[in-house]
Amino acid sequence: MELLIEQAGVYWPLMVSGAKALVVLILGWIATGWISSAVRHRINRTPQIDPTLGNFAASVIRWALLAVVLVAVLNIFGIEATSLVAMLGAATLAIGLALQGTLSDLAAGFMLILFRPYRIGQYVDIGGTAGTVKDLNLFITELATPDNVQIIVPNGRAWGAIITNYSHHGTRRVDMMFGIDYGDNAETAKAIILEQAKGDERVLQDPAPWVRVTNLGDSSVDLTARVWCKAEDYWELKFALTQSVKEAFDARGISIPYPHSVEIKKDG
Repeated sequence: MELLIEQAGVYWPLMVSGAKALVVLILGWIATGWISSAVRHRINRTPQIDPTLGNFAASVIRWALLAVVLVAVLNIFGIEATSLVAMLGAATLAIGLALQGTLSDLAAGFMLILFRPYRIGQYVDIGGTAGTVKDLNLFITELATPDNVQIIVPNGRAWGAIITNYSHHGTRRVDMMFGIDYGDNAETAKAIILEQAKGDERVLQDPAPWVRVTNLGDSSVDLTARVWCKAEDYWELKFALTQSVKEAFDARGISIPYPHSVEIKKDG
């Protein structure tokens, strides 16, 4: 009985400390999540601040507060902050070697938010991976493909890759090629294309629509059309012009050549 009481006296403070640490950890986790969400919503509601900055700031605050919670938990067990700093200092080299990739992603995250080659909501291609930017935090960039597939790109790879931002500028040029028969009048075909382009309100008049004969192919005279539009209208305008030019060609007797195959039968 005395042994049980003695053991209880030894383990009871440890159990109490463990319970306190668990409570602090749970409450700290909930509080950091709430505070980071509040910061994100507050910044994102401010029109003058880019939403990308809001998400990044919320991520930084969350991790910083979690570090504070960790220090508080260690203090409950009697590990002073100064001792913790000394321990971390002694283990810096080992931690750095073990977390090279993570630290690289962290540093790249700060570079991405500093130079902002892309922002949330923009359509980008990062090293051959394309999608709409959904999130940018300390460690990763989240993309969504046009068919709504999630892609996670580590910030280290994003910063070191060639980034193509299709949404950076407010306007884009739509390049289209149409082939007509050698027997058709090229000037008439050019006039039809310009007519369809100018008739679409999404086509900008400055720079003015441009159509030229750019190639003499094996079976067609190729005309290239270049029109400018707002970046968000790019695909719908391209699809609409393709259809309207085809229908106008049909109505005006302009033919679009296509490959023909000839079957030759040899008797004997």
